[in-house]
Amino acid sequence: MKIVIDILNSIIPVLYIISFLFYFYDFIKAEKKFINSKRFFLSLTLLFHIVYLLLRTLEFDHPPITNVFEIFTVLAFAISFSYLILELLTDIRGTGPFIIIISIVFQVISSAFIPNIYQVKEVLRNHLLGIHVFSALVGYSAITISAVYGFLYLILFNDIKLNKFGLVFNRLPSLEILERLSFISAIIGFSLLSMAIIIGVIWLPKAFPHFSYIDPKLIGTLLVWIIYGLGIFIKVFGRWQGKKVILFSILGFVIAIFSTIVSNFIARSFHSFY
Repeated sequence: MKIVIDILNSIIPVLYIISFLFYFYDFIKAEKKFINSKRFFLSLTLLFHIVYLLLRTLEFDHPPITNVFEIFTVLAFAISFSYLILELLTDIRGTGPFIIIISIVFQVISSAFIPNIYQVKEVLRNHLLGIHVFSALVGYSAITISAVYGFLYLILFNDIKLNKFGLVFNRLPSLEILERLSFISAIIGFSLLSMAIIIGVIWLPKAFPHFSYIDPKLIGTLLVWIIYGLGIFIKVFGRWQGKKVILFSILGFVIAIFSTIVSNFIARSFHSFY
């Protein structure tokens, strides 16, 4: 089984790159015949990816959450899977390549450095941990998608302001739709992070009796949660719109990335299990 896992580990980044090329070509040409082709190939990529994740779980007897490189491959899958569902539900074209490229970055890094770990701490077999991590990762995936739509909003806004009505203007959805997609993704991300935080509060003292509340991962997650919560509150009750709300989404995403780097590569965190 390990040979199959190693082969899939090498193939999956290539599949994501090919999916990106399909979506990018469709973005440039906007030919109707590529709508089903690009979705089929992305679906095929996700199928291979989920098989890879299941095989890793079975072979190493633990879910792929023990280190940052395992988490990166789960994030790569969750981001593209969430986008595909969103595209099928809304039938909005033109934003795929900007999201799939994020999956490529995560998966390439994961495939290059992911370790094969057979021995893990007993805490990784706790069911609450699985729900906690799943909620957090899908929440961060939604936040990533929200930030991508935010960046696309700013790019399109700037082009309109400069009277540049080229490829970006013709292919991207309107500013209103991009803002709505960013906001919906932010709500989903905030809700799932809330679930992850609640489970963490219940489960954490039992799993780590000597944990610290000043853990960098805890602080980073709380900051992201506060920023997105504040952004959602201001939009709903303060009736903010446009760039002001978009900037909250992008700020939360930047802090999420910074928190991941600090907690996994710089500072010690009990969220690192290896």
